[in-house]
Amino acid sequence: MSRAASQDTASQETGAFAERSIAAGSKSFAAAARLFDGATRGDVVRLYAWCRHCDDVADGQEGGHLTGARPDAPIGERVAGLRRDTDRELGGDTEGLHPSFAALSEVVRRHALPPALLHEHLKGFELDAGGRRYETLDDLLLYCWHVAGVVGVLMGRVMGVRDEAVLDRACDLGLAFQLTNIARDVVEDAGEGRVYLPLAWLREEGVAPDDLADPAHAGVVARLRRRLVEAAEPYYASARQGIDRLPRRSAWAIGTAERVYRRIGLKLVQAGEGAHGRRISTSKGEKAAAILAGGWGAVRFRAYGEEPRDPALWRRPAV
Repeated sequence: MSRAASQDTASQETGAFAERSIAAGSKSFAAAARLFDGATRGDVVRLYAWCRHCDDVADGQEGGHLTGARPDAPIGERVAGLRRDTDRELGGDTEGLHPSFAALSEVVRRHALPPALLHEHLKGFELDAGGRRYETLDDLLLYCWHVAGVVGVLMGRVMGVRDEAVLDRACDLGLAFQLTNIARDVVEDAGEGRVYLPLAWLREEGVAPDDLADPAHAGVVARLRRRLVEAAEPYYASARQGIDRLPRRSAWAIGTAERVYRRIGLKLVQAGEGAHGRRISTSKGEKAAAILAGGWGAVRFRAYGEEPRDPALWRRPAV
């Protein structure tokens, strides 16, 4: 087999691995990702595969789900291993590494992804390893930047975006997604000793972190979830202006994802105390509606006189 043929085979295997990763790890994003053009989709799912692997290693999960097996090393060591392996990949050495690093290598090469952004993402897992908690919403948003906002920026670059103003909007969407995820997972996270809600908010409600998993405090949790969902709204609104600047197929995919994730937050608020101990998700019908609405948003007339980004919104750090 020629060198070129061997590389093509390896790339196809990496692509197949990435497809399995997104199918197992995120039904919501997997549905939206089908709407990208073929080349963009291939690189989006490859980048997702690396992000998913990092998250799984840090959380002791597989495909975003607990396996019941005890991790073979403390979280700090696992996260340090992720940084070492990422540095190896950036140096061009993926021999013996998890397949997600081969996937990342292809995307880094094709889109010149800045290594500093990859390291910003890894800092989020280091915060988790240190058991960090967050006093204010701004403190929480810095964490959200590391684990999700920077992923939005990386994804934007994969879609061909280089305009920093548009990448700011991509970060906003990542922040909104993460705030929604935190709202959805409050009880589950608290049961594992993880609390992301601003501690100042807990004091205002007169509850301690250990109270969040207790059904007796379902009303408090519902109010705190509502605050997170409301905090996400201006970031979703800002992100929609950035989506309008994407290539049309990418705008369709990301517009669909925005609608699906935002819908989860709205359903949390609607369910109120009834969401305690339940995992809220979107139905097939709701996903189908989001796909149709995302398609309309991508093909409608585009007015490029966008509103300036709200200066009151949290801004990503310069990297």
